[in-house]
Parts: sequence; structure tokens; C-alpha cells
Amino acid sequence: MLVLDGLCAGYHGLQILHELDLRVDAGEIVALVGANGAGKTTTLRAVSGLIRSSSGSITFDGRRADGVRTAELVARGLVQVPEERALFGPLTVEENLRMGSWTQRRGGNEEAALAEVFDLFPILAERRRQAAETFSGGQQQMLAIGRALMARPKLLMLDEPSTGLSPKLTWAVLDAVRTIRDRGVAVLLVEQNAAQALRMADRAYVLESGSCALSGPGPELADDDRVRAAYLGL
Repeated sequence: MLVLDGLCAGYHGLQILHELDLRVDAGEIVALVGANGAGKTTTLRAVSGLIRSSSGSITFDGRRADGVRTAELVARGLVQVPEERALFGPLTVEENLRMGSWTQRRGGNEEAALAEVFDLFPILAERRRQAAETFSGGQQQMLAIGRALMARPKLLMLDEPSTGLSPKLTWAVLDAVRTIRDRGVAVLLVEQNAAQALRMADRAYVLESGSCALSGPGPELADDDRVRAAYLGL
């Protein structure tokens, strides 16, 4: 589904990622964990085409993705939910969701996608006429994920979806991520709560200074003494 091969990327002449290798297969959750500044968000931004890679390659769904415009990648099924959510505050819940389906409208499945989002997050259906800016942080995160799902992604990338959420809402959002995976959408997850991310991930990568320090099944890494000491505070 997604393959990063020797990826190097950064900002303003500063290299952040150093020959990063990573893959996400169809139907799995892959977690990226690591300390602040390790390169997690930079990885997502490079895959989304928001920053250019300097070397290496990105392949998505069997086709090269590096150097491709972000809008085209979204149309091909590669969708990211950024940490800041980037909702249209004055617009209603339903208007925000329908904006997410813009690249897929030729397919004529907007209503089916909307029904699936409402099934996943019933609160959005109940408040579909409410302005997004009046929502709580947890509700806004659900809306941001729902809007991304309206684009019918094959791969959904989530950047810190539990930031600022209560433990209860964190569990609700992460449970939704599992459901999304079970519905056939691959997930690349960057999550501040490394323990939860590793426990729910099929596979995981531990980033350190822009390179992969460890990789393997998520639950195994969660029990690895090196990971527990360095990233889980145990």
C-alpha cells in the first residue's frame, strides 16, 4: 500500500529524515512513535506531498507518490488528518463533511460515505446542522476524521488524534480508528500516547533522529524494555 525507501526530507535546508524505510500494508494499523522532534510529523508531511523529499522514494498503491501534488494524492486515496484539524469553523458539521468528498464527487457515492461517517460517529449525525467551531475538542477530532473518510481513503494518516482530549474521548477516537481499519482502510498513526498506539497497532516503527531505531509488531514493541524505558516512561 505505502512504501518509503531510503527517504530523506526536511525543512529549509535542514534534513530531518535520514534514509527512512517504512511500509504500510493494506488492512493494517501502523504506528509511528518516538520523542518530540524524531521526525514523525515530517514523515506524514512528506508522504502527503506537503514537503518535498530530497532523495529516496515514496510509493503508494503501486505508483510513485513523491513529487505528486497533494490534491492528486487525495484523489488517489491517500488522506491525512493534521494535528491542527483545520476545520471550517463557521460551516456546519454536514458542510464540513461534504467538503471532504470534493475529490470523489464524480463517483456519486457521497451519500453512502456520509451515512458511514454518521454510523461511526453518531454525535455528528445528531448535530449535523451545528457549526463546527461550537464543538468540543473531541467532537472536532471526530469531525476531522469523518471529513477525511468522506474522501474514501485507501490509507488514512492521523497526526496526534488524541491531543488535548480527555481519557474517555481518547479511547473513543482510538476505538474508531480500529473500526476504520476493520472496514478496510489502512491507517498510519502518529500518537502522543505511545503505549496505546503500540498496543493497537499491527506493526510499529520507533523513530529516533529521523531514522528507524526499531520496528516490529506493535504489542511486542510495547513490551520491549528499550522502548518502555525510552518512550513509555516505564
